[in-house]
Amino acid sequence: MSIPRIVGWSLLACLAGAVAFLAATVRVVEPQPEAAPSLAVEEVAVPALLVPVAGIGVAQLRSNWGEARGGGMRGHQGLDVMAPAGAPVIAAADGKVEKLYFSRGGGGITLYQRSDDRRWMFYYAHLRDYASGMSEGQQVRAGETIAYVGDTGNAGAGNYHLHFGVARMAPGEGWWQGTPVDPYPLLAGERPGG
Repeated sequence: MSIPRIVGWSLLACLAGAVAFLAATVRVVEPQPEAAPSLAVEEVAVPALLVPVAGIGVAQLRSNWGEARGGGMRGHQGLDVMAPAGAPVIAAADGKVEKLYFSRGGGGITLYQRSDDRRWMFYYAHLRDYASGMSEGQQVRAGETIAYVGDTGNAGAGNYHLHFGVARMAPGEGWWQGTPVDPYPLLAGERPGG
């Protein structure tokens, strides 16, 4: 073996040893983001909510938060309220219609309603249709008919129900954002700490 080869292999071995030593002893400290302000449900007043389908009572609801959806690829982030096709969907609380939206792969015909204090977004999905005259920016009152139960989007033909979602909203967040919250305890009248 020639001297340049011996020197080259020796340098390479030393370099590999140095890299291994550094990898074993040097700790990389990732910068930590500043802690976001806590949005615990206790800190944001939860509005009193009505069951968002006319004629359906709390006793008829079953929590399905976190159940597997999409072939087990995601957890369910809402409450499915089983109801007959065309049953009136009512506003769960006072607020303003922020977005009327058609989601091809998800909720189908949907309606997003922001609470009057702008801290909550209520999501109504799989609708058959909106109530006559419903429009973005329209003020609605709790109990007012806003749409009708359907099976649009990924609900499955004949699987009539309302998917009802609730999200806590931070200042400046758009209708598609927010932090999902399990609606069942809110509809059942359970309040955090109580």
